[in-house]
Amino acid sequence: MRTAKTRVGIVFGAVIALSLSACAPMPSAEPSSPASAEATEPAPSESVAPAVEPSPEDDSPIAGVYLDYEDGAIEATPGTKVLFFHATWCPQCRMLDEQLRNEGAPDGVTVFKVDYDDRVDLRQQYGVTLQTTVVYVGDDGEKLSSAVVYDEPSIESLLAAAP
Repeated sequence: MRTAKTRVGIVFGAVIALSLSACAPMPSAEPSSPASAEATEPAPSESVAPAVEPSPEDDSPIAGVYLDYEDGAIEATPGTKVLFFHATWCPQCRMLDEQLRNEGAPDGVTVFKVDYDDRVDLRQQYGVTLQTTVVYVGDDGEKLSSAVVYDEPSIESLLAAAP
């Protein structure tokens, strides 16, 4: 099992690689060797989505990302960040979790799934008292806005909580 630092490193490395690939020539369709193909492709179980700022010439939206929260992830992730305080025993949390997994996070947004029961430190830091709370945070982790989406656990409710 990977450590939190390793997974954050993978996401951060993917961000850097994608940023640099915009300036590099396109690689050939055939890898030079099987070893080089393995070194550049994420493992099939990995879910690394692009989380980079678009270049001025590129008007296409950046795909949203839905990840489990790990320490250091906020600082290592560019763009809009939302903490989703999720409890496995909560049916409303499971509804929003399923929608995020099936439809993906909104374009340009990284949603971090935070374990409501285990991360008491984050609940206290952000004043979270109910599961299904979403908290928008800045690059240094400061709280920008929050809302409890228990009554309407949906991506639309998550977006409505934006600052």
